[in-house]
Amino acid sequence: MANMTHSLTEQDVELLKKDFDSRPVNRIVQNAVTQTAVADVALDREILTSIDTSMSHRLDSWSVTNQKKSGRCWMFAGLNLLRPGAMKRLGLKEFEFSQNHLLFWDKLERCNYFLESMAQLSDRPTDDRTLGFVMQDVMGDGGQWNMFAALVKKHGLVPKTVMPESHSSSETAPMNSHLRSLLREAARDVRSAGSPEDVEQVRSRTMAAAYRILAIHLGTPPERFEWQWTDDSGEFHRAGMMSPLEFAERYLTIDVDDYVCLVDDPRPSSPRGRTFTVDQLGNIVGGDPVRYLNVQADELRKLAAEAIVDGEPVWFGCDVGKMMQRNAGVWDAELYDFAGIYDTAFSLDKAARLEYHETLMTHAMLLTGVDLDGDMPRKWRVENSWGDEHADKGFYTMNDSWFGEYVFEIAARRDKLSPRLRDALDAEPIVLPAWDPMGSLA
Repeated sequence: MANMTHSLTEQDVELLKKDFDSRPVNRIVQNAVTQTAVADVALDREILTSIDTSMSHRLDSWSVTNQKKSGRCWMFAGLNLLRPGAMKRLGLKEFEFSQNHLLFWDKLERCNYFLESMAQLSDRPTDDRTLGFVMQDVMGDGGQWNMFAALVKKHGLVPKTVMPESHSSSETAPMNSHLRSLLREAARDVRSAGSPEDVEQVRSRTMAAAYRILAIHLGTPPERFEWQWTDDSGEFHRAGMMSPLEFAERYLTIDVDDYVCLVDDPRPSSPRGRTFTVDQLGNIVGGDPVRYLNVQADELRKLAAEAIVDGEPVWFGCDVGKMMQRNAGVWDAELYDFAGIYDTAFSLDKAARLEYHETLMTHAMLLTGVDLDGDMPRKWRVENSWGDEHADKGFYTMNDSWFGEYVFEIAARRDKLSPRLRDALDAEPIVLPAWDPMGSLA
C-alpha cells in the first residue's frame, strides 16, 4: 500500500473552503441545517405521504407494550408473539405476560454465564480480544430469539399482575452498572484463583450477591402463585395455585422449540445455506446455543408473509434507527435524502455495511401485518414496544424496500421451511468470533 501520510495544511483547508463556497446550494443547505434538524430537512415528503397504514392482511387487535428505558425489545417481542394465543385461550382482548419475571431470570442466568466464560478464558491475557469483548459487553439488556426461548423453557411465564414492572425494570441502567462492577471484580478473582474449589467459591458468593441486587431492584420472582381472572364475557375463572412452568404449559399455544432463526447475512464470508453460531454468545449455561441459518432476504419475506397470512405474527430483528421517522412511525430505504443534503454518495450495500461496522441488529419487534400485491409484499405492519404515543398507536409501517436493507433475522417455524433448508439446519455451525456483527443483541 502506498504511503498516505499527509498532514492537514492551511492550503488544504483553503482549498476545501473554496470548493464549499463555489456552490451556492451549499450556503442554502447550511442556512437550513444550522436552524433545523438535518433529518427534517432531508425527509422526502413525497415518500412520507405515500405511506398509509392499510394492509391486505392484519392480525393485531390489541394494544402495544412499552419497554421504557430498557433494552428488552427481544424479550418484549417474544412475549408479544406468545400473547395472542394466550389471550384467546383466556378469553381476553388485553393481556401481558410479566416482562419483569423474565428479566430477573435473564440477568441471573447471564451472571452465571459470564462466570463460566471467565473460567474458560482464565488462561488468556487481559488484552486478549475475546476476553476483552466479553468483559466490555457484560450485562447489557439485549438478546436473541434462542436466548428468549431458553428462558421460557427453563423458567416459565407469569401474568404481569403477578410480577409487575419495577422502577429498575423500566430503567435498567443503574442496576446494570452495579451488576457490571460485581462481575468484573469476580472476573479478577476467577483469574487469580488457585484451584477449581477457589473458582467455585468466587462463583457462589458472586451469584449470591447478584441475586440480592436483582431481588432488591426487581422484586422476588414467585415460585407459585394463585391465578384467577374474569374474561371479557364476564365469566369468572379460578385456576388455583401453579408454578410459572405450569402456567406456561397451560396457557401457551406456541411451542418455542418449533422455531428456528433465519438471517440475511450477504457478506461474501458468510455462505448461504449454512448454519452459524457466535462464540461466547448466550445466557443460560447448558441451554440451547444461539444458532441461525443464512438465507436470502426473499426467503425471509416469503416465510414472514406466509406466517401472517396463516394468522401468526413474526418475531424479527433489524437495524431500527436507519431511515425511520418516529413520530409518523414509518420506515423506507429512501426516506431521507442525506446524499442530496451533503452532495455525497453513501454507497455501501448491506454486505459492506456489515463488514465496515455501519450496521448491525439493534432492535427486535413483531410483524403483525403485510400488504400483499399478489404474492409480493408492498409494506409491513410492525408492533413495536415503545408505547402508543407515536405511529398508529404504537404500530409502525415499513415499506418493503426497508425490509431488504435493514431486516436481518426472523424466527420461523421449522416445519414451514423447505426440505433443503430443514436439512441445512442440522449441519455443524460455523463459529463466528464474539465480536462479529451478526452476534449483536437486539
